[in-house]
Amino acid sequence: MDGKLGQPQIVYLHGFCSSPASWKSRLLAEEMARRGLARQFVCPQLSPVPEAAMAEVGRLIEQAPGPVTLVGSSLGGHYANHLAEKHGLQAVLINPAAVDRLDLAKFVGDHVNFHTGEQFFFSEAHAAQLRAQVARPTPARYWLLLETGDEVLDYRQAQDFYAACRQTVLNGGDHSFTRFPEFIPQILEFAEIRAGL
Repeated sequence: MDGKLGQPQIVYLHGFCSSPASWKSRLLAEEMARRGLARQFVCPQLSPVPEAAMAEVGRLIEQAPGPVTLVGSSLGGHYANHLAEKHGLQAVLINPAAVDRLDLAKFVGDHVNFHTGEQFFFSEAHAAQLRAQVARPTPARYWLLLETGDEVLDYRQAQDFYAACRQTVLNGGDHSFTRFPEFIPQILEFAEIRAGL
């Protein structure tokens, strides 16, 4: 939270059915470790229950030794928005889900985590929890990264929801945000994280 004096931290929030083993999470963790910054990166395995996921990350934020920047992808982008507004943080949103523009009913049903194999049921009650988390963004907090070739989410929904925020919109790509590696140095700069000694 604001006012903490320790080393700045990045908390990465993965997407729906994903995990800390996701491509972007691993790349960011590896690059930060290479720079001597491993202790300043956290990527929790998020509960498939939205309220439980946010309670867990909220505790991580409260316990962080220094100021936190959130980096969220897909559903993790929605979560980052919710937490940034609740805790007064800044956030990088990567092809984020603009929940108030999605038909969440189509996600209700059984799912399997891409990496862990965990099976879970996403219910209408879970969808209602997501809707209740929607928070209007404070523009100065955010940097939005979009690729127009996102095959999972219509990038224009996020572009509209975060219209007043800093945006980088790139042609092509896909939902994974294919150009993520080249943005890692800029994300670290945004988070005011500098190479370790």
